[in-house]
Amino acid sequence: MERRDIVLVVDDAPGTLGLLNDTLEGAGYMVLVAQSAMAAMTVIERITPDIVLMDAVMPGMDGFEACRRMKRNANLISVPVIFMTGLTESEDVVRGFDAGGVDYVIKPVAPDEVLARISAHLANARLTRSAHAALDVAGRFLLAVDRDGTVLWATPQATALLRAASPPETAEAGPAGLRLPGWPASAESPLRLPSVPLSDGRHVEFQHVGQIEQEEILLRVTASDPAREETVLRDRLGLTAREAEVLLWLGRGKSNRDIAEILVMSPRTVNKHLEGVFTKLGVENRASAAALAVRVLGGS
Repeated sequence: MERRDIVLVVDDAPGTLGLLNDTLEGAGYMVLVAQSAMAAMTVIERITPDIVLMDAVMPGMDGFEACRRMKRNANLISVPVIFMTGLTESEDVVRGFDAGGVDYVIKPVAPDEVLARISAHLANARLTRSAHAALDVAGRFLLAVDRDGTVLWATPQATALLRAASPPETAEAGPAGLRLPGWPASAESPLRLPSVPLSDGRHVEFQHVGQIEQEEILLRVTASDPAREETVLRDRLGLTAREAEVLLWLGRGKSNRDIAEILVMSPRTVNKHLEGVFTKLGVENRASAAALAVRVLGGS
């Protein structure tokens, strides 16, 4: 039997719930209903819907806050939320998008319009989930953040690393809404992100990949074991422990200033160690030394 898409309808007006329930069931959807935002939170703890129709203005918690809470849950990041609202001022529409909504319809709702919008956003959500799953299967530990460093989405493997690097009180909620540590206030220098140490001795590293659009910056996240890698570089290339440390971070694309901050030394001392590294490796520049480090560690 073919699985039916699940639509969660959240509205405090019984008449609207009845109309949408009949319309959606008639179109072949499985419908869940909630008469308050808090009731909706209870529903999504047990069942993950494919799409949500959310009344913007309700007693108690409003739809905007409910949407924000949903988007902090890793399982709900890609679930589209369409707001239903009688509010037509542009500032109210913007509030909906800022909260994580993808669209809105004006109340009283027109059933045909609701069906058309649901169909379109379900198709987009499926494409997004498929793309993230494909990246994950290919071993791509990727995530996207906005210009404030707040996580917008992450592939499942990247999500696991983010959870390991996050404080216990936020790790269970998933990555969406998490702000990356050390993110530049202006986000103009996304390459300079500090590593996050894990309890097992590994470090989570973030590397700038590119910009998808104006408000979506793509990063690669990896976990490394600096102590083991430093030992490999030291033993295979005949370096001192300090030279191996400097070369390791050089191979990760760090500038002299970054390396100095990471290893708590002056940039001049970093330069001195690099001169020794170049001589021992028989290379003339940073790029060649970094490439050799990557090859050695890749074969370890």
